[in-house]
Amino acid sequence: MPEQRRQGRFHSLAITHAVMTAGEASMVVALADSFFFDVDLDAARSRLLAFLLVGFAPFLMVNAKLGPIIDRLRGGRRAMVIGLSLARVAVQVGMIFTANGLALFPFVFAALVLQKTYAVTKQAIVPSVVRDASDLVEANSKLGRIATLTGAAAVIPAAVIQQILGTGATLFYGAVFFVAAAFLATRLPRSQSSQSVSESLSDSGEKSTDVHVGWIAMTVLRFAQGFTLFQVALWFRATAAPQLWLAAAVGLGALAPFVGNTVGPWLRRRINVEKMLAASLAVPAVAAGGAVFIGGYAMGVVLSILVNFSSSIGRLAFESIVQRDGSERSRAATFAWFETRFQFGWVAGAAVPILVEMSGVVGISYLAAVLLAASISYVAGARPFNSGQMLTTR
Repeated sequence: MPEQRRQGRFHSLAITHAVMTAGEASMVVALADSFFFDVDLDAARSRLLAFLLVGFAPFLMVNAKLGPIIDRLRGGRRAMVIGLSLARVAVQVGMIFTANGLALFPFVFAALVLQKTYAVTKQAIVPSVVRDASDLVEANSKLGRIATLTGAAAVIPAAVIQQILGTGATLFYGAVFFVAAAFLATRLPRSQSSQSVSESLSDSGEKSTDVHVGWIAMTVLRFAQGFTLFQVALWFRATAAPQLWLAAAVGLGALAPFVGNTVGPWLRRRINVEKMLAASLAVPAVAAGGAVFIGGYAMGVVLSILVNFSSSIGRLAFESIVQRDGSERSRAATFAWFETRFQFGWVAGAAVPILVEMSGVVGISYLAAVLLAASISYVAGARPFNSGQMLTTR
């Protein structure tokens, strides 16, 4: 395919993704006080667990039903993005008329399912808009940065509209973005398939080993993210830490993935994706081990930053491994399968400090042990480490 056409395809995906992200951010602003988006760390532990379960439920829908449909849909993944955008418009309109009642909840749940379905579809499209496997990390990184920047930009006017005109107007503002996304998606490449997930994970032969050990490593990183967020927050609350420490941990932790998405392509030019994933486990493991001996609230903030930064690096690496080694014919279903497990890892990690009250030192020690074990397991299983074989996509 000519380079100019390939760049045009990526540009179309990037613009569509930016507009979809702006719509998502606007919806979150409009519904920031709802149960789906407002997690109160001072609430009872049972309420926190309910929040986790509600957040996980949409992934079950995507994994069980929608992932395979994306790959088999007549018209391909382009048609899916168009359909998802139009469905989001309908859901936004439904929210406008139910914003103040219990009837809002089915619409919010539907929006979350559509959101996860779009994320899976976008991941499946990426390989068709890059030159070769060596460009995957950079492409995924650009899309991640675009999502952060456009989401932040869309939040400002959304917040102003919310303050002046209310929830309905903010939801309408978000719906405009989804209408635009449906139009922009008509320029995306068309692709489809008819292969099952199990086949896609096994037909790559030796390559499937890297995918297998990679998804386990990525699940541990997501576990670490969920665990760190709630462990640090509950630890700070239990010891009456100044609010500034918690604000720093949450705020800087949220910023860290953007930095990771920026650093990722630079790192990829120096090491292969398997080593990137190994480093994303090893760095927070070493940091957590050191934090056990240093202690203090500052180390909780540092861990929040490093765990989120490392997870973003690991995600870039893993997405590239799947996009490189997985079957094109069922890529969306494959990503849906993985994303469900990653979210389960996050929920499981978050549930640990909610169910088991731990001091700062005990919690950090536990995190260090989990990450260290995962690092050793991954290095032992990934081909570039256990066979001396270097992949040609470096």
